[in-house]
Amino acid sequence: MKILLWHVHGGWTDAFVRGQHEYLLPATPEGGPWGLGRAGREWPENVRDVAPEMLGQEDIDVVVLQRPEEVDECARLLGRRPGKDLPAVFLEHNTPKGGVPNSVHPLSDQQQIPIVHVTHFNRLFWDCGSARTTVIEHGIVDPGPLYTGELDRLGVVVNEPVRRWRVTGTDLLPGFAEAAPLDVFGMGGDGLPEAVGLGPDRLAVCGDLPGRRLHAELARRRAYLHPLRWTSLGLALLEAMHLAMPVIVLATTEAARAVPPEAGAISADVDYLRAEAARLVREPEEARARGAVARQAALEHYSLAAFLQNWDAVLAEAATGAGRLMAVTERSQL
Repeated sequence: MKILLWHVHGGWTDAFVRGQHEYLLPATPEGGPWGLGRAGREWPENVRDVAPEMLGQEDIDVVVLQRPEEVDECARLLGRRPGKDLPAVFLEHNTPKGGVPNSVHPLSDQQQIPIVHVTHFNRLFWDCGSARTTVIEHGIVDPGPLYTGELDRLGVVVNEPVRRWRVTGTDLLPGFAEAAPLDVFGMGGDGLPEAVGLGPDRLAVCGDLPGRRLHAELARRRAYLHPLRWTSLGLALLEAMHLAMPVIVLATTEAARAVPPEAGAISADVDYLRAEAARLVREPEEARARGAVARQAALEHYSLAAFLQNWDAVLAEAATGAGRLMAVTERSQL
């Protein structure tokens, strides 16, 4: 099939475009949220940048929408309205914001466009009314078991930690810095040390690194810290597990489904998590053993093959328009 989607979430798209379809990404010279295209990523040749004004010449089979505004943008660019003239699904990446648990989804109570959630937690908490919904859990392009744990530090991956603050658990970082020094990767880390009051001996801002380099650097840290309070399920967490890193995780949103306790430590008790983080830093062999559990769990539950298989089924259903969308509620064991 020929699939149209905007490059909105790089980590998720990295897995999605590994299928056997042709993927069209709107691309403009200035890039930005409506024209990012491939953005220099090492994606297969079946992923094509297309100028928005040229999309009308493409024989598109289905569009994967990720923002409500894309419905009108498709109609403008293609002369075809998703859900009416163009087969479509809506991919919901995010946990609801605002009046949780009464948050109403923008595509609630319509029957033309099914909503695909990335976690069961999100499907539960979004009020989608009578709209058809399903869950396709994340798939990860396996970076391999790169873990060495040679540095007695905690690795953290978070974007815009100062602006997002409590959402990302940034306020918790000083407490974890008492267990071990922190190395924080991701976008928008400028001003983080000053915001949390930590000096260079307790916190280093390591910047937004390309995927392979990030994986190699992260794997040198003794354990991965995931302090986010309110997120669907961080892809960085799943990638760290694939690296065979032990993980220290807040037991919020979907994390309890993703992380077995033996993979590191998972709890809403921050004091317990800090103590376990300190233990893993002191005991590298224990850290390595828990990291092995983390990798096995990630391979079993978030495989790329299962992810692509589930998406193939949903896309085929949308493209043919036959029958009703079947819920993909169990992880495939591939």
